[in-house]
Amino acid sequence: MSPLRVNGIQLEVKQIAGSAMASPIVFLHEGLGSVSLWTQRGIDWPQQVCEATGRAGVVYSRRGYGQSDPTPGNLPADYMHREAWEVLPALLQALHIDKPVLLGHSDGATIALLYASERPVSACIALAPHVLVEDVAIKSIADAKTAFESGGLRDRLARHHADVDGAFWQWNDVWLSEAFRHFDIRQACSRITAPLLLIQGLDDEYGTLRQLDEIAQAAPHAAQLRLPHCGHSPQRDQPEASRHAVVAFLRTAA
Repeated sequence: MSPLRVNGIQLEVKQIAGSAMASPIVFLHEGLGSVSLWTQRGIDWPQQVCEATGRAGVVYSRRGYGQSDPTPGNLPADYMHREAWEVLPALLQALHIDKPVLLGHSDGATIALLYASERPVSACIALAPHVLVEDVAIKSIADAKTAFESGGLRDRLARHHADVDGAFWQWNDVWLSEAFRHFDIRQACSRITAPLLLIQGLDDEYGTLRQLDEIAQAAPHAAQLRLPHCGHSPQRDQPEASRHAVVAFLRTAA
């Protein structure tokens, strides 16, 4: 684990060794995620994916998350566009990665889709992506606010974020803002030509399967996996099934 300065911001970055003959996998975390939150119940899922595919990997915490530099103030409504089109290209350039495999979860999946809509990738894998805002997501994010203020969520997240309050409120505030209700990247998805895999749980509490339906309509070449007994985090709820799907997809996709 080592910090990397990108656009003047110090980001927490973990690199996983692998073959130099294949495109590396860049893991993009969820709205409240970080490098360390990819590891749950003793399972380092990115490490397992890289070992199973033989590929190198990069896992990083976005600004304001994990041990990366804090974010001043609130996030703008287009924060995922900015991450995809400004920060991620600079990070990849600093790491000398030209055509990555992007694997994102939730917000990270949306960022992966946005990047793939504008720049070349070897493949794009989206776990529980958001392409538009649904009422179910707003309700769950409002519930998270209650859990952070009066439940145990703050203590759980504090183990993973240097500035836990900044990490939570910048995400919660923007998602519950009126401006964010107009978030919609369906048109961007129609520009994705790279191999694309979509994975979502049937019990996702932050989005319905409309998310996958809308992406499939915009990008008909997308492969899909809809997992039973799985909520918003396929890599945690169904780690083996998700890993197997990724490994099989990457055998032929990139």
